[in-house]
Amino acid sequence: MARYRRKKLPKDPVETQVQRLSHDGRGIAQIEGKTIFISGALPNETVLFRYTNKQKNFDEGVTLEVLQPASNRVEPPCEHFGVCGGCSLQHLSCADQIQLKQDMLLEQFEHLGNVTPETVMPPLQANSLGYRRKARLGVRYVPKKQSVLVGFREQQSSFIADLNQCKVLHPSVGEKITALREILTQLTVRDKIAQIEVAVGDEQTALVFRNLVPLSAEDENVLCHFGETHNLLIYLQPKGIDSVYPLYPHDLPLESLSYTLPNEGVSFQFAAHDFTQVNTEINRMMVQQAMDWLQPQAEDEVLDLFCGLGNFTLPLAKRAKQVIGVEGSESLVQRAKANAQAQGIFNTEYYVANLAEEPLEHIWMQRDYDKVLLDPPRSGAMEIIKALDFKQTQRIVYVSCNPSTLARDAGILVNEKGFKLVQAGVMDMFPHTAHVESMALFER
Repeated sequence: MARYRRKKLPKDPVETQVQRLSHDGRGIAQIEGKTIFISGALPNETVLFRYTNKQKNFDEGVTLEVLQPASNRVEPPCEHFGVCGGCSLQHLSCADQIQLKQDMLLEQFEHLGNVTPETVMPPLQANSLGYRRKARLGVRYVPKKQSVLVGFREQQSSFIADLNQCKVLHPSVGEKITALREILTQLTVRDKIAQIEVAVGDEQTALVFRNLVPLSAEDENVLCHFGETHNLLIYLQPKGIDSVYPLYPHDLPLESLSYTLPNEGVSFQFAAHDFTQVNTEINRMMVQQAMDWLQPQAEDEVLDLFCGLGNFTLPLAKRAKQVIGVEGSESLVQRAKANAQAQGIFNTEYYVANLAEEPLEHIWMQRDYDKVLLDPPRSGAMEIIKALDFKQTQRIVYVSCNPSTLARDAGILVNEKGFKLVQAGVMDMFPHTAHVESMALFER
């Protein structure tokens, strides 16, 4: 079979009219009948762009100059926008960003699931800057500059963006990028730090340094001093995720961070490398909305699938007779159990199970549940939805981070399992990005 050979890229900038936005926030134009995706461009704009890639079926480019701006174009709040790949929509107003995400969700429902929600709910929105409490920052030492770069990757590139601050990261880290770069440059192993895992709780911020070689005592002292100066918890990760250990303070437990859901009266201890929601404000609103939609009652048996460390399980348990939590990660299940016990919540049971495997045959699947909550990863929940009969289930709340798999699974629930899609709406968990978080309610 003949292989497609990549064409040489035109050197001169090209002018074009942008027609619409792609799902990842790039402008879409047509040139000589071929689709081109242009970063930094909006619909109804005339732009001057440079080609960055040519494929058989589409091309890619980046905006060099906006010759005729769209009416909804705004000034990006971050000086690094356009280079840093952490955000893709800062040039679009927040109102238009959320409208784009809602339109995307409804389009996926129609085209992939052949379903339409009876009601489109108002979006959940909070602060658009300083919201991000979980992140993985790349690190790269540049010998020519004798300095270290810390940040997200550049747009459509494997290079680390040259940042001195980040407006979307929580200020405890976002305002310390320059300080991080300076302190890493001082290390003797500055070229052997691969990444930094960022995790921010309600009261503390932790950094996990992925060190490819052991640190000297001098290097450890440098990082400890940095942690003390900036009130940061410091961890090292010499190998896999199970190798994480505390450096400063040295007697830190792994579960050193916490967050609360004030309206629910519950709190959660977690480790810096645990999965938690990146946006605390939206998470609190999301949990409240899930409770309102699911309406767990005192006599209900509730199934919480992909339960993680109990973000929904504990609020459900305070309302229902019993909650069964199922999660693929053994460590998160242990965390969920510990969080429940610490707060005197004893009407929960937990199981470790890979919910994407087939066939799915587990003891907890033989029980009947009045209500079900799903919060799957991007791959969705098709396997477990097909495996359960839901014969007693009256309501299902589905929390999604991928509108395409939500739409696919909604089609199964509606067209095969006998539910109706009552309502759905988006949640702006990741402002300034094309990431779409949403919630849907299904009723028998």
